[in-house]
Amino acid sequence: MTTRKTKKMIAVEERFRQPLEDMLPEMVTEQGLTGAADHLGVSKATLAYWLLKFRIDVRRVALAPGDTLQVTRYENR
Repeated sequence: MTTRKTKKMIAVEERFRQPLEDMLPEMVTEQGLTGAADHLGVSKATLAYWLLKFRIDVRRVALAPGDTLQVTRYENR
């Protein structure tokens, strides 16, 4: 399924030289929603809409001191 991209989406992709659907998951994981939105130069609402449009699921996890978390990515594109 191909997602139709807005002019703003295309401009951000050109500036960062990679597709949004590839860069957003890692960026949000590393910087959080606010940090990623600031880095991309868009509002949090715009970023949230993009995540929704690309069907990128964002989840929060609370870890106690000493706990670790491992994320496994399954490639099924």
